[in-house]
Amino acid sequence: MCGICGELRFDGTRPEHQTIVDMVARLERRGPDAGGEYAAGPVALGHRRLSIIDLSERSAQPMVDTELGLVLVFNGTIYNYPELREQLRARGYRFFSEGDTEVILKAYAEWGEDCPRHLHGMFAFAIWNLDEQTLFLARDRFGIKPLYYSLTSQGLRFASTSQALLAAGGVDTAIDPVALHHHLTLHAVVPAPRTVLRGLRKLAPAHSMRVDVQGRRQVSRYWRLEAEQHVLARSEWEWIDAVHEALVRAVEKRRAIADVPVGVLLSGGLDSSLLVALLAEAGGGELYTFSVGFEDQEEEKGHEFEYSDLVADLYSTRHKRFSIANSEVLVRLPEAVEAMAEPMVGQDALAFYLLGEQVSREVKVVQSGQGADEVFGGYFWYPQMQAADGSDIRRFAPRYFDRTHQEFRDTVMQRYHGPDYTTPRIAHGLAETGAEDFVNRVLALDVTTLIVDDPVKRVDNMTMAWGLESRVPFLDQTLVELAIQIPPEIKLKSGGKHVLKSIARDMLPDVVIDRPKGYFPLPALKYIRGEVLEFMREVLESRACRERGLLRPEMIDHLLSSPDHHLTPIKGNKLWHLALLEFWLQRNVDSITA
Repeated sequence: MCGICGELRFDGTRPEHQTIVDMVARLERRGPDAGGEYAAGPVALGHRRLSIIDLSERSAQPMVDTELGLVLVFNGTIYNYPELREQLRARGYRFFSEGDTEVILKAYAEWGEDCPRHLHGMFAFAIWNLDEQTLFLARDRFGIKPLYYSLTSQGLRFASTSQALLAAGGVDTAIDPVALHHHLTLHAVVPAPRTVLRGLRKLAPAHSMRVDVQGRRQVSRYWRLEAEQHVLARSEWEWIDAVHEALVRAVEKRRAIADVPVGVLLSGGLDSSLLVALLAEAGGGELYTFSVGFEDQEEEKGHEFEYSDLVADLYSTRHKRFSIANSEVLVRLPEAVEAMAEPMVGQDALAFYLLGEQVSREVKVVQSGQGADEVFGGYFWYPQMQAADGSDIRRFAPRYFDRTHQEFRDTVMQRYHGPDYTTPRIAHGLAETGAEDFVNRVLALDVTTLIVDDPVKRVDNMTMAWGLESRVPFLDQTLVELAIQIPPEIKLKSGGKHVLKSIARDMLPDVVIDRPKGYFPLPALKYIRGEVLEFMREVLESRACRERGLLRPEMIDHLLSSPDHHLTPIKGNKLWHLALLEFWLQRNVDSITA
């Protein structure tokens, strides 16, 4: 619902006002309704507001509570804030606003650094404690809301986007070799705290960080997904009923906790269609739904309107669909790339960007289906992994990694050669989940780490670029904690997502439920030819790319010679991956540091 930023100095000086001005300016699109600043002594905070809850000035930020000696900047939504408000009021706290922002301040005053444990929702926030002269930062359990920072001996800066930090200057923009390995082997996923830039870091999901004016830092993890399977005497239908109840509560909360209308991004797939059905089942007013489509290519249709129209008609939603000409794809691509906090190779990023532009003219908040595949086992590679033999990493890597370590070395210049950073990172992540079954270990790693920097980040960046907040009910804390306990054989039945398909059976047409899983179609980028191929060639053969010395020319030539024939195990295009990485660096780093 906003964009946040700030600086804490360690060297006894005050933050320069222009630094905050520059950062706030780069966050305006995330919060087009209002802006604010706070500065006192070694700290300065900035905020851009997207007004969703308590639209009055009483909930403006930075929010200062003089009685408690606390100042807050916050991005997100706390879905249990009404309950927390009453609990805190019973403990003697007085409230001057009606929204969720002030509840965080009072929660911190009551529970200190344990306050994130009490918050259910999506959030990234920073609290300046005037008495202790400390800055406390926290990020939600699934990393739905971003929180980047840069750290030097002089101070700490933080922001909702990398662009805001880069605009402030002083960021080491050298390529991080560990992050580069992750980026090129995990389809652009770089697990926190790293990013591809050495001087740019991000707070990990479910973590908090306290920093004082001497520069001392303490990072803590406040939540773990309990993936150890408990013996629960539940039949298949009892599991399905439990999920149904939890999902209904999740979608209802994400509609009710808003003082503005909430729509649904309706792709026509099972996940978003089920959201519409559940919202209609719960009642509560008119439903707004939105779909986007592109021109067809000879190999593939560019839209799924026949399915989204079917669902919209079935539930009589106020439906709008937007058709995007292929001629717009390359023209608008630079804008979308400049809105990416990190390079994102999912080609549907542009689709979400263009859809967000249209939808933001109608509503400020939407629900979206991200996370359903990872929570309930919907991707084709899960059964492949389950059927394979060997250690966890031997079952996982060949079906998920974009490149082997040797191919990574063949792709980058020698100065970036080094050990295989990705394999041990993922092996450790799988073991750390504590789940008894291999598939549940994979799903737990997916939902807490891998999707954070893939679909979840992609949707936040692309919708918030237009001041549109996207809410993701499938990543509701209670729902995920329930789903991870379901035996994998139940989740993977029916070709995957058996639980959701069973819930949907009496609510949606069979053609929507049983059709092969679709992906947000953008065939103009998927099939690389003509202007798209020339664009990628220009990027990868540019002077900037050569002088960067990151990618081996031999590999670039190899991929350009047959652009559609080099795919990753999960069907990503390797040429597109390299072009997107280089183009992101040109648009977001070179343009600022030049």
